[in-house]
Amino acid sequence: MELAVLLVNVLAVGEAHGRDLEPPAGGAARRAAVLDATARLERPPAGAPTAADADHLAAVAAELRPVFGGGPDSVASLNALLVRYAAVAHLSGEPPMLAFHQPGASLVDAWAADIGTALAMVIGVGQGVRLRSCEAEGCSLVFFDVTRNASRRFCGLSCQNRAKASAYRARRRA
Repeated sequence: MELAVLLVNVLAVGEAHGRDLEPPAGGAARRAAVLDATARLERPPAGAPTAADADHLAAVAAELRPVFGGGPDSVASLNALLVRYAAVAHLSGEPPMLAFHQPGASLVDAWAADIGTALAMVIGVGQGVRLRSCEAEGCSLVFFDVTRNASRRFCGLSCQNRAKASAYRARRRA
């Protein structure tokens, strides 16, 4: 899930924390952004993407973006992604780890199948409401809500503070 959120936020979001973002355009910039994002993971995925891989991952991230927030066609597009990348469970590596991509799949195909399967599993167990988009004005970052009652509304404290300050000012004007 963490990789899905990072890739969507780095490659497919146009505004964050009230500021416009320019998603990295093209090969080398996208590759650098993906490498920077995956370095922050507790367990980074194996392999490093090439510039072409990063461009392909940007297309996958754009396709996955509507899944966060439960758009009307999100389930259909997620199912199409799972079929396209042939997501199938298997054990690989030593010690064996569960993966959801074809043995011998390319890096992008493996990441896309694994991410798509993780999102499908979350939705399939009735936790799709935890796949959220930030509700702050001017922010379209996505996150996985891990709060006990699934009540998180903002991607982080900066957006939450901006929204609260804005609401306070609106109340004072009224």
